[in-house]
Amino acid sequence: MRSEVVSSEQLRLWREQLFSAKYIIGPMVDQSELPFRLLCRKYGAQLCYSPMFNAGIFVKDHKYRRDNLVTCAYDRPLIVQFCCNDAKTFLEAARMAAPYCDAIDLNIGCPQSIAKRGHYGAFLEDEWNLLFEMINLVHTELDLPVTCKIRVFADIEKTVKYAKMLESAGCQLIAVHGRTKEQKGPFSGLASWEHIKAIKQNVRIPVFANGNIQSLADVEECFRLTGVDGVMSAVGVLHNPALFTGIHFPVWILAEEYLNLAEQYPCSFSYIRGHLFKILHHCLQLDENLRLRELLAKANSMKHLYEIVNEIKSKYDLNESQECEMSTLPVPVYLCQPFYRPPPAASLLDSAKDTCETTHKRKTEESSNDAQVSKRLQRKERKLGKTIVKVNEKKSKVPICVLCPNPKGLKCSWDLCKSCCRKKSYSEVLDCTAHRFMFKSKHEKKVNEESLKSNTV
Repeated sequence: MRSEVVSSEQLRLWREQLFSAKYIIGPMVDQSELPFRLLCRKYGAQLCYSPMFNAGIFVKDHKYRRDNLVTCAYDRPLIVQFCCNDAKTFLEAARMAAPYCDAIDLNIGCPQSIAKRGHYGAFLEDEWNLLFEMINLVHTELDLPVTCKIRVFADIEKTVKYAKMLESAGCQLIAVHGRTKEQKGPFSGLASWEHIKAIKQNVRIPVFANGNIQSLADVEECFRLTGVDGVMSAVGVLHNPALFTGIHFPVWILAEEYLNLAEQYPCSFSYIRGHLFKILHHCLQLDENLRLRELLAKANSMKHLYEIVNEIKSKYDLNESQECEMSTLPVPVYLCQPFYRPPPAASLLDSAKDTCETTHKRKTEESSNDAQVSKRLQRKERKLGKTIVKVNEKKSKVPICVLCPNPKGLKCSWDLCKSCCRKKSYSEVLDCTAHRFMFKSKHEKKVNEESLKSNTV
């Protein structure tokens, strides 16, 4: 009976403040900004995370807060995420963000190199005392719930202990990305739903699953296999913001809606262009659309973006019944659909193959050009040889100082360079009109003046 009461209390956050959200948009730096969150909410998302904010900068920089923490009345429920490695800074940042969100999240899952340099994200996963202190302080000092987004360890048992430690610290919801911090980029591979299932079975707080979510079918399968309370998608919704509806809308519909939202709620132009690259990804991969891809890369105004979307619309709108031009895609190229990253082995093999082909091509080109290169070098050497001879001839005509290898003064009385002439003239009290050293004349003048003074006295 007691466990049921505790479980009910722990689920209060999810049920009351987050409205039992099942479909969640994950935090994405420079990508989960307000216009994109609103677009995803329109197409089925029930809860969104903000992009990850640096708590230290958030606390100190008013402009950073103003430009990044942007929301509106339609953007709820919302969880604001911070990266941090100091308990007091995390608490101060959470207090500042509290009026604009429904929960505060600590990022313990970012695996990128910038997180390693900044000592945050997944690179804190072994510092359990620090994590406990940070979460517990916010939990005890702030009325707003604190949540965590984590990655797993390779060992399931250690992962479960990790999650239970966070729960004991005061974490009231855990979003679990089923990959280790080493699984990133070309080494991503598949997320482990077994790890997520084990966490769900051993904690009493709500658990969100993240990883391998590219379609509504994946969402339903994840619920069935893990028993989690909600499923989070990040990369999947970038290519299809309507992922949670299970519908593949034409790319121009979602692109136009996003542009309209971006005009209504302005954000960085680089974010907007980045989202269009994702939504239009499969269309822009076709050779026939390479020109549009280049135009999108160079676009610098909303007008240019609308023109690109309209051109794609006019090209494919009347041909929706045509066969898919890229046979590997599940639906026609002009429909929003996921991008499946190749598995690590295939990715590395392709990379190695490309490297070998590039090296072979370069060597072939070098060998074919050897004759021409040799001729060019010979011509350069001949010219260089002539130049050296001319320089040496010029140098040989310059008279040299009798005491050092420097050129002598052409009219020097002693055939010396200026430096040697100064030393000689000073030490021996001599004059050199060429270098204008008049030590002898000055000495004689001084002697004459002294003799005149003595005669006068």
